[in-house]
Amino acid sequence: MSTLLDVQNLSVDFKGQDGIFHAVKDVSFSIDKGQTVALVGESGSGKSVTALSIMQLLPYPLASHPIGSSIVFEGQELIGKKDSVMRTIRGSQIGMIFQEPMTALNPLHSIEKQIGEILRLHQKMSETKARERVLELLDLVQLPMMKQRMGAYPHELSGGQRQRVMIAMALANDPELLIADEPTTALDVTVQAEILELLERLQNELDMAMLMITHDLSIVEKFADHVCVMKNGEIVEQNAAAQIFKSPEHDYSKKLLNARPRGTAKPPKAINKEIIKGTNVKVHFPKGKTFWGKINDWVKAVDGIDVDIRSGHTVGVVGESGSGKSTLGFALLRLLNGQGNIMFEGTDISTYNRKQMTPLRSDMQIVFQDPFGSLSPRMSVAQIIEEGLKIHRKDLDATGRDALVVQALKDVHLDPETRHRYPHEFSGGQRQRIAIARAMVLHPKFVVLDEPTSALDVSVQTEIVDLLRELQEKHDLAYMFISHDLRVVRAMAHDLIVMKDGKVVESGPADEIFSAPREDYTKTLMEAALNLKTRKAA
Repeated sequence: MSTLLDVQNLSVDFKGQDGIFHAVKDVSFSIDKGQTVALVGESGSGKSVTALSIMQLLPYPLASHPIGSSIVFEGQELIGKKDSVMRTIRGSQIGMIFQEPMTALNPLHSIEKQIGEILRLHQKMSETKARERVLELLDLVQLPMMKQRMGAYPHELSGGQRQRVMIAMALANDPELLIADEPTTALDVTVQAEILELLERLQNELDMAMLMITHDLSIVEKFADHVCVMKNGEIVEQNAAAQIFKSPEHDYSKKLLNARPRGTAKPPKAINKEIIKGTNVKVHFPKGKTFWGKINDWVKAVDGIDVDIRSGHTVGVVGESGSGKSTLGFALLRLLNGQGNIMFEGTDISTYNRKQMTPLRSDMQIVFQDPFGSLSPRMSVAQIIEEGLKIHRKDLDATGRDALVVQALKDVHLDPETRHRYPHEFSGGQRQRIAIARAMVLHPKFVVLDEPTSALDVSVQTEIVDLLRELQEKHDLAYMFISHDLRVVRAMAHDLIVMKDGKVVESGPADEIFSAPREDYTKTLMEAALNLKTRKAA
């Protein structure tokens, strides 16, 4: 094979108020035609900065490459190339799929306009020719239904559809190299599998090289030929993928491989009391109205579900986006109005209003998916955690509240001395620990965990899972664990509910469902998430 991209001694420095920050340090690797190379590592390791350097998309002159850095693509040096030259390469010879399609796509332009723009810029196609090519690309990325909706805007598409549109844009001009930056992070397991299979098929059809950036090692194991492991801006190990997974040499590589959530939940205590029970829970949202304003159609987000959660017990709820998982959790917490019977510690709270629910809020807490979005940027960590204490523990003075904040931070293994800092000063995993501390400081009995690990690196996921297990055992907590990551659910849940379109597809003991799922939908989920086999041998 001939070398397509050759990166040698790449370093990237950023100028900041505190001086020079060395984001990437002396990185070297190469990609052959048709080869898939994976850059893996935790957030902040320098993966995306390396990819953006290849595209020359860094914020120059704040970013700079020290003497000796080299990025050679098809025989020409890219570092220092004028932007006018790079514009002929980007999108034409090198395509890129960005991590979050909702922010990468222009919200003001239709799908047809965004894909067609690339064709008009690089190939000077007419409107008619560009439209024909857009139709071809929609077939290529398996979006034939979009041919009738080419005037649709990004917000009108699902996450999987938006990601496929991004792929169509990246492939519009048949690039020789595709850079995929975390292409499946925010997607359901079934959609992840579809996107990855699509990329593999297109790579084979187009004989295209790929640089895949990810922290999901199951993806790397299946799709990569060669792996580069990055830490703190350096490549600490690189080798054939099969060799890395078989016998990693560097301690950090071993740590990453061992960090994947494994095993099953510890059995709960023999005697555990019922904390919350939902019977025939329904949450319907109005969808359509008649001319006279009468509702004539409903979205049945949750449609007749039974759930029983006891102290020291975790019920996992899995399913694709839109299946009703989070809505069910909100309904049990009475954050959404619905129908059905909800009992909390033997008391019917189905018809409680906001005032009646307030005293119970200290016993019922929630940890949200995005820790950065759920923590106020204007409040210090101490203020965030003590907010609930001011409402529910009016007997405490400032000193008493501070003592409980300190203890909550110790419980989640954070330094209490950091409590006067703000959320943006912490990593993603630390912010999630702060969100957990905020929920736990009130000593709740029932906690809804809504995708608490989905935005985190695999090593941090494992830490959070271990922390949640530890807190459950210490405080005998009842958990509802909502997630699309079945590996994490398997490590946490005692019982499992599989949801689709607001209904329960299958439920029962988690170990039984994971070992022998009965329903086809459950089998599809399991195969997509747990049965990823290696694509190629070394």
